[in-house]
Order: sequence, then structure tokens, then C-alpha cells
Amino acid sequence: MSVPVLTFFNNKGGVGKTSLIYHVAWMLSDMGLSVLTADLDPQGNLSAAFLDDEELEKLWPENGSSRTIFGAIEPLRRGVGDIKTPETQKISDTLFLVPGDMALSGFEDDLSQVWPECLDSKERAFRVISAFWRVIQEAAERQKAKIVLVDIGPNLGAINRAALISSSHVVVPLAPDLFSLQGLRNLGPTLRKWRKEWGERLKKNPDPQLQLPQGEMSPIGYIVMQHSIRQDRPAKSYEKWIHRMPGAYRKYVLEEIEGDYTVSEDPHCFGLLKHYRSLMAMAQEARKPMFLLKPADGAIGSHALAAQDAREDFKNMANKIVNKMGISIS
Repeated sequence: MSVPVLTFFNNKGGVGKTSLIYHVAWMLSDMGLSVLTADLDPQGNLSAAFLDDEELEKLWPENGSSRTIFGAIEPLRRGVGDIKTPETQKISDTLFLVPGDMALSGFEDDLSQVWPECLDSKERAFRVISAFWRVIQEAAERQKAKIVLVDIGPNLGAINRAALISSSHVVVPLAPDLFSLQGLRNLGPTLRKWRKEWGERLKKNPDPQLQLPQGEMSPIGYIVMQHSIRQDRPAKSYEKWIHRMPGAYRKYVLEEIEGDYTVSEDPHCFGLLKHYRSLMAMAQEARKPMFLLKPADGAIGSHALAAQDAREDFKNMANKIVNKMGISIS
């Protein structure tokens, strides 16, 4: 049985997606769940959040194969074999990372080329398209992970299509602006299209022994990111966009009647995260999540209280996400 894969995706960039994944992964780990994260964004921002420059340099040698997601798929890309056993980085006893790699961008053309070839029942095409999923599942099995969190870039290209096909569930991070709403209009139809097209291709698999992702890509909810707070309410300039999100998510992603919901009562909204401002900068300097900041890191006074608030915010959000996925935390 495969490990559930949750991808955070919005084709609109700049919504704080990578930071969100980083914090949710740490929170789930802190709650006792074994978590694997996979960086499938060629920019490698999630890897840079978990690892310092010296650690990253060791993963990306000038000569020789990289110890990243790209290193695991490189033999398949070169046509000299299938995927290699992936290397994972241990972040904590219950948190692991399959590191990203800028070289992954070179895999885009391969994925575009083999997509139509799946309809011709070409075995290599299926192996290429399913490479991410097979690498992730092997890494998750080795680390006994109960959930995989995936970071991808903000686009609708072939790498993201392969990553989303590998996903059982999808969460959409949204910024309180017009561009995020526009992103929903593109994202919903694209997920449905890719799900349908992959279903057609699965029937053409020539090798019954080759395990493939089912490509559920089930949208389970959204998170509103980085809004400003004034007297415990979102700043007025953001309110009109936040108010439209429940209806837009239903209409464009779920193909349901919009209804009249606020984000606070919408069961599809996992959280309304405020902009933590200086606390986030402090966390980046300490290379740890905001809710694990200590007085030694500078979290005293109002910052200590903000760290406690962040813990409650992310704990509530993480619980809602795993509950929606049917994952129990002992």
C-alpha cells in the first residue's frame, strides 16, 4: 500500500508556499508523525530552508552524481537504467527530506516528450512519468514515513504535471489578492484535465508489474496566507479578496455551487495565517520553525507570545489536514 502524498500547489507564486510546507512538516513531526518531504521545485527553496549552504554544497558536487531527487532519476533520464535508491537527509528523528536540485529543470523536456508516448503503451514512457512517485514511495518506505509533503514550483509545466500525478491529495495556498483568485480559475480545470488524461494512460500500461500512481490529485482544501491583522481582523484592503475565496474554491476547484461562506466557517479552509513579520525573520536566522523558537533565539516578550500563537495556528491546521486525509496521529 502506497504512502499518501500531499502536494501544496498554486500556479500563482509568492504566496509563502514553501514556508508553509516547512512549518507543517515540522509540526506534524513534532506531533509524532513520521514525515518525508520532497523538493520537486528546481529552485530548491524547500531544501535551502532545511539545510545550510555547506550541506547543500555536498549534495550538489561539481563532478559526479548529485545526492538529490535528480540523482535518483538520472540513470532513467540518460537511458542507462531505471531510478536509483534515493538518498534522504535526516532533519530530525521523524522528519526527512528528499533534496531538490536545479538540474531537475532539464527533466522537463523528457516529461513532455513521453506524455503522449504513454498512449502508445511504451514502457519507458510510463517509467519516466512515474519516476517521481516511485522515488518518493521508496524513500517513504525506507524511513517508515506515514505522509509525504511535496513542494513544486508555481507553473503548469510537465514537471508539475508529473508531481501532481504522484499526489493523492492537493492543498492550495492562497494570498488575499486578485491573482490567487485567478490562479484558482486555472488550477481547478487543469487538475481535472490531468486526472482524466492520466486515467486514460493508466489503461495503456504494458507492464502489469510496474507500479504506478493512481493520480487522484484530490483537492482537500486551501489555506489563506500572510494577511495583515488590525484589531484581530484582516486589514480592510484584504477583506474583499478573502471573502470571495470560499466561493471561488468551490466553483473552480470543486465544481460546486459557490454558496455564501466565510473562511472561518468554510470546512474547506484549513487556516487563515497572519503575517508573522519579524518572527519569521528570526526563525530563518535560527534555522528552525517559528513555533520552536526559544529565548536563546531571541524569542522573548512579544516574540515569545507570537511563537506560542504560531504553534496553535500550525497545530490546528496540521490536525485538520491529516484528518481530511484520514491519517491518525497516535
